[in-house]
Amino acid sequence: MGAVLTDTPDDTVSNPRWLDGTEMGAWRGFIDASQRLMEVLNRDLQAAHGISLADYRILVMLSESPDGSVRMSELADGVLSSRSRLTHQIRRMEVEGLVARSTCVDDGRGVLAVITDAGRERLAVAAPTHVHGVRKYLIDLLEPQELAAVATVFAKVDAALDERDDA
Repeated sequence: MGAVLTDTPDDTVSNPRWLDGTEMGAWRGFIDASQRLMEVLNRDLQAAHGISLADYRILVMLSESPDGSVRMSELADGVLSSRSRLTHQIRRMEVEGLVARSTCVDDGRGVLAVITDAGRERLAVAAPTHVHGVRKYLIDLLEPQELAAVATVFAKVDAALDERDDA
């Protein structure tokens, strides 16, 4: 299943497990390439459609919801954003007519973000640009076994982070 991190914070500070050359190469390669990839995908969406990659991710999450709405707290978790940052982003997207906010009928306290028809249209127009970039700069560069390995690696990373969050 993979290595389980058992080091306590004191152990990791007083006796760090330094990265060797191969590990450092993998780590720096991941950091550099992933940041550059996100920047390129963001820039392409901005230039062609006037939306950020963060806006795009929100529109995707909302569009994939059965009723086109998601609680703001769930949306923040889903797009890995603070609630405060998400509130500002949703407010800006609301001004652009891409989303609307409404009260959650389940409890009356929660706030829902709802994709609008204009948001669905913008998403439909932007999606080909996004998928083109994802294919050009990631998917089409890899062999099927490499894609499977990437999926496996990040499933493990995600699971380890979930365990950390649950602790």
